[in-house]
Amino acid sequence: MTVAALPGALRAEYPLLQTCTYLNSNSTGALPRAAEGVLAQYWNTMRAWRDDTWDTWLSQMQAYADGVAGLIGAPAGSVALDTNLSAHLSRLASCLEFTGERRRVIVTDLEFPTVPFIWKGFARYGAELVVVPSKDGRVDEAALEAAIDARTRIVCVSHGAFATGAVLDVARIAKAAHAAGALIATDAYQTVGAVPVDVRHLDVDFLLGGAHKWLGGSEAAFMYVRPGLLPTLRPAATGWLAGASPLAFQQTADYAPDARRMMGGTPAPLMVLLSRPGLELLKGVGMEAVRAHSLKLTDRLMARADEAGLHVVTPREPHRRGGVVALRFPGDAQVTQRLVARGFICSHRGFLRAAPHFYNTPEEVDAFMDALLEEQRKESA
Repeated sequence: MTVAALPGALRAEYPLLQTCTYLNSNSTGALPRAAEGVLAQYWNTMRAWRDDTWDTWLSQMQAYADGVAGLIGAPAGSVALDTNLSAHLSRLASCLEFTGERRRVIVTDLEFPTVPFIWKGFARYGAELVVVPSKDGRVDEAALEAAIDARTRIVCVSHGAFATGAVLDVARIAKAAHAAGALIATDAYQTVGAVPVDVRHLDVDFLLGGAHKWLGGSEAAFMYVRPGLLPTLRPAATGWLAGASPLAFQQTADYAPDARRMMGGTPAPLMVLLSRPGLELLKGVGMEAVRAHSLKLTDRLMARADEAGLHVVTPREPHRRGGVVALRFPGDAQVTQRLVARGFICSHRGFLRAAPHFYNTPEEVDAFMDALLEEQRKESA
């Protein structure tokens, strides 16, 4: 699909858009109407339950995992699924040794709270957390590189910052991590589905993300693992699905040879099934068109904010920002609440955040900014 054609008929696939001006896909994306049919099919399956349903479900889950892999430039079999990023990151951490000199975990102060919280928990096993500070909502890559040395076990940083939308040059940081003999994991929850992502270009060892934001799905999270690392990973936090032959229901002799070794126990297949239609719609449009449309709308948001004298926290350079525009001004939290009450759905995480997606229009952006400026004037009066 071309940029000029967006969003067009695509809007009809998302019922939520008929009820409000929805600019909140960085928090929770709109779910396509096809999800209703998935729910009905799930109920029909449950009311006529047979154990062989698990064969079908696991096959569908693998198809979704491989679909995500294709979206991020990864091979089939390199993506594992779970219900949230916390489970994935904890399982990854349980694969690592924090002994001897190489015990450091490098993060920034722009990470989602999950990330430092989990690594702090692994301090009991020897992990030493190092937090690199940001400035004005973005991380200085040179400062981050300087923190990486022979004591670093893993660098764990966001590709796109959840609060500001700032995009990190992860490929640069990956090069520094590997040169120091360290691993690198990136949280791409705020970029996959809004920004073209290719794990080969980023050269990361692990990439984590999820469906319920830009991918228009439900609470299904994923983790890519560099295929060459898979044989070396033996997670302590594990479950029956990670075994070589889980449906044999025998004692597990070894881990699965592919990324399934990074899965846990009984999954929540409904969340994955609900996420498949959104992924297919996104892939049908194509990430280049999605990105071009996103930049057009976020450019408009920034221009309107500049005209009004509002401080734009998100970086201006296209390659330095994702799909979020973060604004800061006196009373921004109160203005966010009143906008939501008026049906202009946005969010506040230290800043007012607006996040148009491929189903939004320029007219919605203008209507949102008109309402925001009206509420901002009331707040400052």
